[in-house]
Amino acid sequence: MSQLQGKRIVVTGAFGALGSAVVEAAQAAGARVAAIDRSAEAPPALAAASTHGGVDLGDAAAATAVFERIGAAFGGIDALVNVAGTFRWETVEGGSLDTWDLLYAVNLRTAVAASRAALPLFGGGGRIVNIGAAAAARAGAGMGAYAASKAGVARLTEALADELKDRAITVNAVLPSIIDTPQNRADMPDADFARWVAPADLAAVIMFLLSDAARAVTGASIPVTGRV
Repeated sequence: MSQLQGKRIVVTGAFGALGSAVVEAAQAAGARVAAIDRSAEAPPALAAASTHGGVDLGDAAAATAVFERIGAAFGGIDALVNVAGTFRWETVEGGSLDTWDLLYAVNLRTAVAASRAALPLFGGGGRIVNIGAAAAARAGAGMGAYAASKAGVARLTEALADELKDRAITVNAVLPSIIDTPQNRADMPDADFARWVAPADLAAVIMFLLSDAARAVTGASIPVTGRV
């Protein structure tokens, strides 16, 4: 029997390429999954999940409301995967401060708001997994705003792990390089896609972190970089 059999897992940013892969992997492992996304309409592949579209997790009241609905339906939760995020390439000199605000709001604020809203729903222990980025370790040109927001995710992961260690709730992050998504292929058509990280492969690492086998791992940021 899968170690996730019957576990109640919430996935944010669940309608995108990575989020959908995480939802599908969790369901294949026997979990009950609630899928949250800002987009209004869920993809057909998530028909078996409890879907909640049109939710702005950057709004604290909206985050609280959707998690209360999920908690009431599931009788609590066992895990949260914060996938919600976005990317912009923009230099400091030629860019806008609005981009820094956007990436902070989508990549970091949503993870904080979702974690805060989820915590009252955990019972005896649980798991939180955040999506960071390998690029956060050292930003190149055009990557400043994105890397800064994802560096914030790493610090959130560490702080929350320490905060929750006496409640048996582990908090970890995965640090992908380039994820093999349709958007990334369109943006970089000449790249070798085989070197990138497939969503299903990243989802497999997340499934491990959600499992009992990872109970001794917390506060970690784990590179998942393929061959980039």
